[in-house]
Amino acid sequence: MLKSSQRSLLAVLAHPDHETFGCGGTLAKYAASGVDVALICATRGEVGEISSSALATSSNLGRVREEELRAACDILGVRELYLLGYRDSGMVGTPDNDHPEALCRASQGEVAGRIVEIIRKVRPQVVVTFDQTGGYGHPDHIAIHHATHDAFRVAGSESSSSQMSLDGPKPHQPSKLYYMTFPRSMFREFQKAIVSEGIDSDLAKMDVETMGTPDEEVTTVIDVSEFAEVKEKAALCHRTQIQGEGVFDWLPSSLRQRFLSTEYLVRDYPPPKGGNDVEMDLFGAVGTFGA
Repeated sequence: MLKSSQRSLLAVLAHPDHETFGCGGTLAKYAASGVDVALICATRGEVGEISSSALATSSNLGRVREEELRAACDILGVRELYLLGYRDSGMVGTPDNDHPEALCRASQGEVAGRIVEIIRKVRPQVVVTFDQTGGYGHPDHIAIHHATHDAFRVAGSESSSSQMSLDGPKPHQPSKLYYMTFPRSMFREFQKAIVSEGIDSDLAKMDVETMGTPDEEVTTVIDVSEFAEVKEKAALCHRTQIQGEGVFDWLPSSLRQRFLSTEYLVRDYPPPKGGNDVEMDLFGAVGTFGA
């Protein structure tokens, strides 16, 4: 088993705030234990929401959100941040999808190649990204899932038939690949809370029976209760994306506690063996089947 000082975790995500709302407790927990935590963020979230005109405008939102991201990373303990510089593609079916610099229009091989280079530099044992649905179908989430999946597959290879650049640091094959997720039951609870509170959110209109991961398919549950306050503090950095003063005050107390205290993932590689055992540690057995 690797010592914590030798361990490295790389999260590969699409927009600022994913590092906190998606897996902030997990990043903070492993960073606090001595793991080197790095983050790739593919865009600066240029077409995200703006909670107040006093915080940002459509012309400077990307710069402001980058500042918010860097502040959140400092709180979570992320040691290295890599920005790929693609443009936020916006929600599916919007005109922003057609912007020539949008992530969803970039070559999958090109994006994957850039991720390969960072994997080889960071040399993580564990990689975390979105699942194939992107959580709720956002084109950037889906694009970064596919690019990361491809990069994970070839990062340890000397050669590849894809468009990926294999120059730079020597090959490195991470041991484990995870997809962060929410159990479907949690999406149901979120939607119920949003509707009951009269909150204007796209989630209120979505079919929650197709969102997230069926509860029985979740392979990994991370207890981050010790880092709930850290996660909430990091979330407060993303002021442009927060309505009101409290980040999660609108949630019923039981759901708020669950969201802050527990994070869920699905392990893609090595594939689960089946059964009902739930994994509690991303680095469990990492020294027995990988670099």
